[in-house]
Amino acid sequence: MVPHLVTALNGPLLELEKKILGATPAIERWFRMEWQEHTPPFYCSVDLRNAGFKLAPVDTNLFPGGFNNLSPEMLPLAVQAAMAAIEKYCPDARNLLLIPENHTGNTFYLQNIGRLMQIFRQTGLNVRLGTLAPGVTKSQQIELPDGTSITLEPLERSANGRRLGLKNFDPCTVLLNNDLSIGVPSVLEGLHEQSVLPPLHAGWALRRKSNHFAAYDEVVKKFSKMVEVDPWMLNPMFAKVSDIDFQESTGTDALADSVSSLLSKIRKKYKEYGIKEQPFVFIKANAGTYGMGIMTVKDASQIKDLTRKQRTGMVAGKEGLEVSEVIVQEGVHSFERINEAVAEPVVYMIDRYVVGGFYRVHADRDVNENLNAPGAHFVPLAFAQQHALPDMMAKPGTAAPNRFYMYGVVARLALLAASLEMEKTDPNPEVY
Repeated sequence: MVPHLVTALNGPLLELEKKILGATPAIERWFRMEWQEHTPPFYCSVDLRNAGFKLAPVDTNLFPGGFNNLSPEMLPLAVQAAMAAIEKYCPDARNLLLIPENHTGNTFYLQNIGRLMQIFRQTGLNVRLGTLAPGVTKSQQIELPDGTSITLEPLERSANGRRLGLKNFDPCTVLLNNDLSIGVPSVLEGLHEQSVLPPLHAGWALRRKSNHFAAYDEVVKKFSKMVEVDPWMLNPMFAKVSDIDFQESTGTDALADSVSSLLSKIRKKYKEYGIKEQPFVFIKANAGTYGMGIMTVKDASQIKDLTRKQRTGMVAGKEGLEVSEVIVQEGVHSFERINEAVAEPVVYMIDRYVVGGFYRVHADRDVNENLNAPGAHFVPLAFAQQHALPDMMAKPGTAAPNRFYMYGVVARLALLAASLEMEKTDPNPEVY
């Protein structure tokens, strides 16, 4: 399934596709060299937006759910990548402890956990689930819609307090699929004998989107120089605004100024490339996920006239966490459509390998709105056609594998940025 691009504004992107395809050997070598210097996150998903004139990541998730939305054909690739990832941390790994989110009522999310367990079991690991949910003192079996079931078990610290496991289960690696929005629980701290992946500072208690996009800025400048393109084609501009209280309407003047300044920079770029679309920005909570605490703005005056409903929507993110810091991010239109509904690609990676993806599709949202909202559905990306090996002979804009290859390149740039971000924000960098 390849969405059609409903825009005539594809000149620059076709040019970009041509340059990226032409530079494929150089690009792959560049990534190889970068991965010698940096360790990729254990796994990651990246939301992309394709405007026809620009292709950019708008969100990078280091605790990806949604593995159940990948096409089954991609599983062998995911298993191979998972093997490579685990070997880095624990070459003789036997047991893996997977810690999911606490919301056990969400069957879609639990199917993602079931799929992750399937992937890791096929790498030859014993996989069991430990829960951070308070008050769980005995095993709890949950039936999934596909007829399978998963068992959540209470976590236990070892007698010496240095390891985490379950009853009669001592893992060498602890894999988090819980983004720690409400903070790092004490049961995960001080585990000096096991790898905890992703690291605790990747959780939203400490992580900030502004740090990620600052790292992405750095990565994309180097990359763009190599392929000789304007970095803006791959990069959403952004600004950070702190000390905001949406409930009390304090700090909103600084936010309006930031929106105004960013919109004028975008207009300048649109003028340079003859783009007729109306610029817009997303205002997002600087920490957090699940599409919460997000607003689309086309004019700074909208900040002063926020309705009570809009203010309430921005006050709290996931787990009811207060939003006091936001990023203002250049909005990238999504001109891809599936059956006339707006679609955006989400690319999944384990270690440094693209293992698949899907389109997030929302029939009730517009090209300039956040699609990560109730009512979205998912269509697996057809990465399976030889995993998007580019077709060098195809005319620009006509071959699906070429578009998927581009998605994979941009997603890996965001993956590399996440790697830099983790290094720079590590509270305990190792001293060599």
